Amino acid sequence: MSITQSSLQASIGQHPATAVADGFAGTVGRTPLIRLNVFSAETGCEILGKAEFLNPGGSVKDRAARAIIDDAERRGALRPGGTVVEGTAGNTGIGIAHLCNARGYRAVIVMPDNQSPEKYQLLEALGAEVRRVKAVPYADPNHYQKVAARVAQEIEGAVWANQFDNTANARAHRETTGPEIWEQTRGGIDAFVVATGTGGTLSGVSQFLKTQRADIRTVLADPPGSSLYEHVRSGVLRATGSGSITEGIGIGRVTANLAEAVIDDAIHVEDAETVRYVYRLLREEGLFLGSTSGLNVAAAVRVARELGPGHTVVTVLCDGGAKYSSRLFNRAWLEQKGFAAVVGGPSAWENARVA
Repeated sequence: MSITQSSLQASIGQHPATAVADGFAGTVGRTPLIRLNVFSAETGCEILGKAEFLNPGGSVKDRAARAIIDDAERRGALRPGGTVVEGTAGNTGIGIAHLCNARGYRAVIVMPDNQSPEKYQLLEALGAEVRRVKAVPYADPNHYQKVAARVAQEIEGAVWANQFDNTANARAHRETTGPEIWEQTRGGIDAFVVATGTGGTLSGVSQFLKTQRADIRTVLADPPGSSLYEHVRSGVLRATGSGSITEGIGIGRVTANLAEAVIDDAIHVEDAETVRYVYRLLREEGLFLGSTSGLNVAAAVRVARELGPGHTVVTVLCDGGAKYSSRLFNRAWLEQKGFAAVVGGPSAWENARVA
């Protein structure tokens, strides 16, 4: 069910850009849908990206961070002057750090030691206490999520955000992201495609959209090393590949948030394709985005081609590219990983080099 250009423009125009927002938290959400012109033309479909990189903390994770803190406050678990502890690949921690500053809390962020350097630097600049731990499998008691849980127990007045299994995460997307997409497309959406880490976005949006129209196709996009593609396809948690250059997505278990998702299918996206789409988004759409956005758009294009011309496919543009400048947008790093050829030769780097 394709939406027309005029109806798309009209729905985007409904974004309350002139309203006065109530602080940092009041600016989270209501992000626009961006028509990806090149990919739409290639597929004959409307491929739309939910511009979550425009959230005030720079990512889709601002929604979960706000919802989790709001929920802890309502329950009385988080009191004035308290501490919020979280284990994160970065973006949820960034949202939490912003909100803690705005509301007078302390933020303690536990991260695996294999993330982009820019994330640690940004969190420290925001005033969060950052504790780096060795990246280990989830079964290990020193996995960053489990360390965060212990740290929260050790600090008086602290709460553990627990974004993976705290279903306030999925509820945020069920109550905000899903309704926004439905309103912005005027109900003319045929498929929703997104990668998942905690499961919150996919779960909340899929639940809402399926209540509006059961035939909307919901698809999980998955990177190498994750077990979710096989879980959706065969019911078995089995990793596809050994690992990925993506950060914050792909997982080896079904979280409490993901358990509530309504998923029709899954798509496996190799890293080379993810990187290629990241650079196509930059060079052809003018969008400087992180690897998850590249993976999401690659999967959305595949779904569009499966559905055929005349359909509307929505995905999520999760965060900006600046946090990955030393890696994803660094030629030496790409050469080391074997992806330099994917993004083009020296002339292309002269035209689109950002690091």
